[in-house]
Amino acid sequence: MSTTTAPRRTAPVPARAGLRQWAALAVLMLPVLMVSMDNTVLSFALPDISSSLHPSGTALLWVVDIYALMLAGLLVAMGSLGDRIGRRRLLLVGAIGFGAVSFYAAQVDDINGLIVARALLGVFGATLMPSTLSLLRNIFLDRQQRRLAIAVWAAGFSAGAALGPVIGGWLLEHFTWHAVFLINLPVVVVLVPLAVWLLPESRNPNPGPFDLVSIVLSMTTMLPVVYAIKTFAEHGLTAAVGWTVAIGVLSAVAFVRRQLAREHPLVDVTMFRNRVFSGALGANLLSLMGLTGFLFFAAQFLQLVVGLDPMEAALVLVPGLVATILAGLLVVRLVPVFGVRAVVSASFGLSAVGYAIAAFAGSLPSATSIAVAFLVLGVGIGFAETLTNDVVVSSVPAEKSGAASALSETAYEIGAVLGTAVLGGILTATYRAEVSLPPLAGTETQREAAGQTLGGAMDLADAIPPQVGGWLVESAHLAFDHAVQTTSAVAVVIALGAAAVSWFTLRDAER
Repeated sequence: MSTTTAPRRTAPVPARAGLRQWAALAVLMLPVLMVSMDNTVLSFALPDISSSLHPSGTALLWVVDIYALMLAGLLVAMGSLGDRIGRRRLLLVGAIGFGAVSFYAAQVDDINGLIVARALLGVFGATLMPSTLSLLRNIFLDRQQRRLAIAVWAAGFSAGAALGPVIGGWLLEHFTWHAVFLINLPVVVVLVPLAVWLLPESRNPNPGPFDLVSIVLSMTTMLPVVYAIKTFAEHGLTAAVGWTVAIGVLSAVAFVRRQLAREHPLVDVTMFRNRVFSGALGANLLSLMGLTGFLFFAAQFLQLVVGLDPMEAALVLVPGLVATILAGLLVVRLVPVFGVRAVVSASFGLSAVGYAIAAFAGSLPSATSIAVAFLVLGVGIGFAETLTNDVVVSSVPAEKSGAASALSETAYEIGAVLGTAVLGGILTATYRAEVSLPPLAGTETQREAAGQTLGGAMDLADAIPPQVGGWLVESAHLAFDHAVQTTSAVAVVIALGAAAVSWFTLRDAER
């Protein structure tokens, strides 16, 4: 009597990407570069914007933050929309809209118009970003190839952040600040035909109904909370801060309850029960918080305190941005040896060291200490961004990649918002508390601007007698220096806390 053993079933080997797939990755880098350039290029234009439009300190923060805020508020909705109508189609709509609004932004000549333009750029940017990461998830099926592709994708953000200041710095030396928006137009002209040719269409075959109520709740969660943070930085604890926080919290509770009750939720909130998934999202958010917070004060410090022109200031930060790119690519080789948990935790340790250099190297920060601090910070951010995005996207089925990508992007953009809202708010509040204005110097409007922003103080110093103006410049510089040190010290504590949280939450992450 003989027995036969049924052949053992083996899991199918995922198809490996070929030349066309890698060419598609190159196309997906174009919207990534465009959106990330818009996150940093404006940082170096802030002194010129302050001089030209005379915004309040809060308005200046809104110019930076409204872009990332609209992205964060709409990414989940747009990721869900892309799952339904097609991710490539949504990307094409977003690219054309982004180009059109960029052209409009280049014509704006008042602070409110600039804030509106930045908000619209955020709306169309939200249609671009979930599509890039979810298309990547469906193009690269092999895990190792996908990790490398995500490393390139994350490096694209850093490359855009590096190109933004350099190109923006050059434009600001030759043109007005309006020109920084025009750099998006050539990218759109190249992107649209290449996307039609090389990118495959993909969508969720069973997405469920589109949930407008959940979209509104996601927006009413984000906007009031960030508004409260900004208002607190300018005016302290007021009634407006209290009721806006209450609106945000109630909206968040309603949003979560609605998702749990629906058969086809906009966001599968049960994913957050997975400690690795939640830890990766949190690490993603905190790493971007560190990056944008640093860029917000470094760009102003290098130009208005050290006295560099925009191009020189950009070049000071380029080594750190290049380090971010290289670290994102190197980390693919480190993970199989050390594991995700160890590398992500170490990345936040490096971020803490970078901020400590900015806070404590010498009696006052300098161009050299800022450059070294950002170099160390950049390595940490490069490590964290690649790994956290890979963990988030790889933990869900391919048909849900749009929603997961949107959550990853949302964490990214919330981090960008909090970087300027929290760290920028601390910077603004410390500067306002420290600066001393000469009595009866300038108009009431000029004095108000000088008390809120360093750019406003420089403008007032130019408009009053040199002896008094020199005294104001010294006071404003010392106040801003102290604000940079205080903000950096707070960031050190946040980074060390993030390292500890990553160590405990990412324990079960795959190598």
